[in-house]
Amino acid sequence: MDIRGNYKLKRRLSTSIYYITCVAIAIVMFLPFYWSVMTSLKPDEEIFAMPIKWFPTHLTFEHYRKAFTTVPFALFFRNSLVLAVSGVLANLFFGSLSGYAFAKLNFKLNKSIFRVLLAAMMIPGIVTMIPTVFVMRHIPLLGGNDIFGSGGIGLMNSFWGIILPGASGTFAVFFMRQFFLTLPSDMMEMARIEGCGEFKIFWRIYLPLTKPALATLSIFTFQAGWNSFLWPMIVLNDPEKATIQMGLQAFSYNFQTDYGPMMAGALVAVLPILVLFLTLQRYFVQGIAFSGTKG
Repeated sequence: MDIRGNYKLKRRLSTSIYYITCVAIAIVMFLPFYWSVMTSLKPDEEIFAMPIKWFPTHLTFEHYRKAFTTVPFALFFRNSLVLAVSGVLANLFFGSLSGYAFAKLNFKLNKSIFRVLLAAMMIPGIVTMIPTVFVMRHIPLLGGNDIFGSGGIGLMNSFWGIILPGASGTFAVFFMRQFFLTLPSDMMEMARIEGCGEFKIFWRIYLPLTKPALATLSIFTFQAGWNSFLWPMIVLNDPEKATIQMGLQAFSYNFQTDYGPMMAGALVAVLPILVLFLTLQRYFVQGIAFSGTKG
């Protein structure tokens, strides 16, 4: 066999190994999701049957019915949707507004403030949780508080206590700033000559050009807000305001877990993120590609 034949053989072999490895990794990654789906459709006696039943003898939707009747799952779903959508809208507006300012406006301490922002991204959220609770509880003139922030509960046990602390996340500002840097500044200069104000330049000229970045940021922000558990658990005490992630814990009680309804509820909870990603996926890769190309 000549050298050319050996090269083709090695190339085919390496390609085969590559695809086999990719398929194996894909199977390993998909297996937990498959197990969740099967668990939500199995009868109770087959969930922990030994040997493991990878395919149920018959399918049942009883766990889905139980998930919606044991707890007010529809109410929790609505609460989570309100909080997640509100967080997305706030981050899109304030994040893009701040990102535009850092990218296109030459003001004093621009780079210094941005470096402080980057440093803040390195601080774990759990570290700032207690100070944030203190601030939310002692906001003046809200939630029964006096002008000094005493006497009431402030924004605790309200949706505003969830929305406001993350209304302009540091990641949103950084992400949008990087995308605005890829846009030319000539349009801004021409608009200023024509007499446009800064906000009008941002709103009418630059913001419509950031659809890929806004779509990508929407996915990230919605996913973070939808999956949030600890912070809503701390802020919200009213069961009528509980989120879908808090509702899933209702299936664990007395040191036991009802896995069937829990898996059914978890799969229902995944649907909004899946729908959002499939809707915005054509913008997703483009937004990631353009954000971060300039420093």
